[in-house]
Amino acid sequence: MKTRAITALFFVIIMVASMLLGGYVFAGFFILLSIYCTAEFYRIVGDDSGRPNRFVGLALGILGFGLFASYRLVGFDARYLLLFIPLVAAAFIIPLYQNNGKPFGGIAYTLLGLVYVVLPFVAFFSLGFVTGAFDHRLPLGFMLILWGNDTGAYLAGKFLGKHRLFERISPNKTWEGFVGGVLLALITALVLAHYFAVLVSWQWVGMALVISLFGTFGDLVESMLKRSQQVKDSGAVLPGHGGVLDRFDGLLFAAPAVLVFLELAY
Repeated sequence: MKTRAITALFFVIIMVASMLLGGYVFAGFFILLSIYCTAEFYRIVGDDSGRPNRFVGLALGILGFGLFASYRLVGFDARYLLLFIPLVAAAFIIPLYQNNGKPFGGIAYTLLGLVYVVLPFVAFFSLGFVTGAFDHRLPLGFMLILWGNDTGAYLAGKFLGKHRLFERISPNKTWEGFVGGVLLALITALVLAHYFAVLVSWQWVGMALVISLFGTFGDLVESMLKRSQQVKDSGAVLPGHGGVLDRFDGLLFAAPAVLVFLELAY
């Protein structure tokens, strides 16, 4: 437990610092983070049903995220984003020259890594630009609410949990934990509404509800992925926590949903 707490503390400090140090640091850190999570995803899914092309997938992730971040930070002709297309084609062409019994399984896994991991991180990055120029308050607020939801769910589930939420996929999750997560997420949102005036109270509350709901689905989907591949953790890089992807499973569904919500509600 001590190792887990120390790891979490240092990781939180690094993440918060990446948001506070400006748009370029924010972009660089989350590009690297998304690529590492994608690599973990490829490690999990690669089996006899198909092996993803890691080089092409990671190159696509770096190029796509990097071009989008550059477009947001410095601005350029959006036609440069079309450079993404040849690499997508490469994901289909390269297997022609490989001895792979399930080529389309590998192609599907390669592209799925981008959809499942990289695009949600791009959506999270986009939260910093909802108001126009880069503003750390929305991505930071998002993470604080997500952490509040996770903490509330863990504590309520541990001390009050009796009724299973989705036993087939994640036996440890309970309805009591889900409610506890929602409550602490709402409390966090109301505190943020007082200090971060970038949104009004009802928008922060709506954001908290979206994060709680879709963050839970994100957690369950990653549990389904690991259970289907008979993997306990996505990796072992974070002592006491497993892999990096394990720590961002909630973000993968919550960030795109929150971005849509804010684009409609802001």
